[in-house]
Amino acid sequence: MADIDNKDMNRDPISGAPGSHPVGTGVGGVGGAAVGAAIGSAFGPIGTLIGGAIGTVAGAAAGHSMAERVDPTGETEHWRNEATVRPYYDTTLDYERDYAPAYRYGTQARTENPSEAWDRAETKLQSGWETAKGESRLAWDKARDAVRDAWDRSDRTYKTYDATDRHYQERFNQADYYKPDHSFDDYKPAYRYGTFARSQSQTGVWDSNTESELERGWDSAKGTSRLTWIDAKEAVRDAWHGVERILPGDADRDGR
Repeated sequence: MADIDNKDMNRDPISGAPGSHPVGTGVGGVGGAAVGAAIGSAFGPIGTLIGGAIGTVAGAAAGHSMAERVDPTGETEHWRNEATVRPYYDTTLDYERDYAPAYRYGTQARTENPSEAWDRAETKLQSGWETAKGESRLAWDKARDAVRDAWDRSDRTYKTYDATDRHYQERFNQADYYKPDHSFDDYKPAYRYGTFARSQSQTGVWDSNTESELERGWDSAKGTSRLTWIDAKEAVRDAWHGVERILPGDADRDGR
């Protein structure tokens, strides 16, 4: 299992303890895509949304409910693995002390301002950095790009789930796998699970190994969904294959 998936997907949203994040541990083989690299033609890797204190993947996306946020612990751990390949990273500095506060700051700011553009938020973020930085030795001009990276990834996460939520909410009850005794709230975690896993896949290939790994993670990923894996599988696969169709292309291929 790729280490990045343990960190990015498998943390408790409240305590930060490993092993209880709502998406679970079952998609290791589909992980590891580099930050900023477009997957297929649609999007770069995204994070997971957690719902308030209950830690479920279900819930409304950006602009609908601020009870839902990008998992800050998972995001900080994600950047631990990716920061060193970013052009602004100074290897003489320490990730935990210097860069982690910048990534946390960008993630938190985007969660608190789900509809604000970076160009409007930047001045406020700059003025708040001295308070937010803690022991970080980065001045704003050195922290800015890390904050922006975290902001953009969180922005992509919100927009991706919002787009897929809206798409499937209009169509889920027309699918061949739909069962009338289940609501969209039952299917939504499956769609999000497939979307997340596809965004982390290096190949985009759905095969028996992918299916087995996703099956192992479903009980953790399902949140309040009443779907068993047998009932959820086709919805997960629908989302996996539907991402490029639903989301706009990444024209400059920077993954943002």
